[in-house]
Amino acid sequence: MSRLTVWDAETQKELLRTEEPAEIAEALKPIGVRFERWPVAPLPEGAEADAVLAAYKPHLDELLKETKAGTADVIRLTADNPQRDAIRQKFLSEHIHTEDEVRFFHEGAGNFVMHVDGKVYDAHCVRGDLISVPANTRHWFDAGEIPHVTALRIFTDTTGWTPHYTGTDIAAKFPVVVG
Repeated sequence: MSRLTVWDAETQKELLRTEEPAEIAEALKPIGVRFERWPVAPLPEGAEADAVLAAYKPHLDELLKETKAGTADVIRLTADNPQRDAIRQKFLSEHIHTEDEVRFFHEGAGNFVMHVDGKVYDAHCVRGDLISVPANTRHWFDAGEIPHVTALRIFTDTTGWTPHYTGTDIAAKFPVVVG
C-alpha cells in the first residue's frame, strides 16, 4: 500500500502519515511532487521491457506530451542482481538531479524521500504509483536490501539523472521502512 510519512527534519517528529492516495498527492503538491495512481497492466511477473512499455503506451504518450519529456524506458532491480548492493548505495545519500525524476512502479516498491523546507517526506511507492520529483529537489531513494522493482523511467536527457550529492548525513537520520 502506498504511504506518505512527513517529519520535521530538525526534531524528527512525525507530522503526517497517510495511506490514502488522494491525501498523499495533496500533501506532496505544495513541494512540486506529482503523485498519482495508474491502472496496472495485466502482464506476467517479470515481463520483458518492451511488453511493459507497450502496455502503458497510452498513459506514457499522454504524460510525455504533457511534460515534454523525450522518452521512457524500463528499469528492473531484483534480489538476484549481482550489483544490487552497489546500485542501492548509490542512491542512499541525499542528492539532487538536474532533471525531474519520474517513475511509474509496474512491480515492487521503493521509497523516494525528499528533504524540502525543513521537512522530510518519505513516499513509499508501490505497484501502480507514479511519482515525479522535481529537478534540484534534495532526495534519496531506497528499494530495500532485497529489492524487487520494475519501473518505467520517463526522461528528456539521461545526463540529468547523474546524482549530485549534497554531502549531508540527513538520510542516515531518516532510514526508510520498505514494505
